[in-house]
Amino acid sequence: MTSSGSAPTGPRARGRRPGSADTRAVIVEAARKSFAAKGYDRTSLRGVARDAGVDPALVHHYFEGGKGELFATTQSVQLNPAAMLRTITAGDVDRIGWRAVETFIEVWDAPARRDVLVALIRTGVATDDGARMLREFLAREVFGRIAEAAGAQDPQLRGALAASQLIGLAVMRYVIRAPAIVALSDEEVVAHFGPVIQLHLVDSDAPRA
Repeated sequence: MTSSGSAPTGPRARGRRPGSADTRAVIVEAARKSFAAKGYDRTSLRGVARDAGVDPALVHHYFEGGKGELFATTQSVQLNPAAMLRTITAGDVDRIGWRAVETFIEVWDAPARRDVLVALIRTGVATDDGARMLREFLAREVFGRIAEAAGAQDPQLRGALAASQLIGLAVMRYVIRAPAIVALSDEEVVAHFGPVIQLHLVDSDAPRA
């Protein structure tokens, strides 16, 4: 007979995993599988928490930037999209296109991120699943939100137009490394692409730089 102070014997009841040293890694792995299987749009933080066996609050604790930050982490990109968007959308909307290009260049010029981003672009071009994840992420979390902040009437379309320009820039400058594009300084890239991105994101004509 077991005394009242003894530890219970038998299997422990299954439940949600408490926070621990490996909890973040478990969440990332569950998210990676979900993004691969369902795509970006159909993956939810609550679903990731369920798959990882943790409370949804823990997902928000480790990834304060939300699903965008979690996705970036699954792709090994050191990036918080929410913080990046705050930088772009802060200030006068008449310069939002220029700020978008400046931020884009800052993201790509960081050595710790560049190789990973190049690999992500190549995967997006080469595989259907990679293309779907990248497309949905950029449309939902990045360019669509920028266009919404700019007051565009059709933010998903306008965001996609802006994305086509900047992804094309990334391919030419960092993947293919076209000499004429690589030779441009960051300031020259912003000067060339800022007005174009502005026209895509904002309904009114962009001012001249």
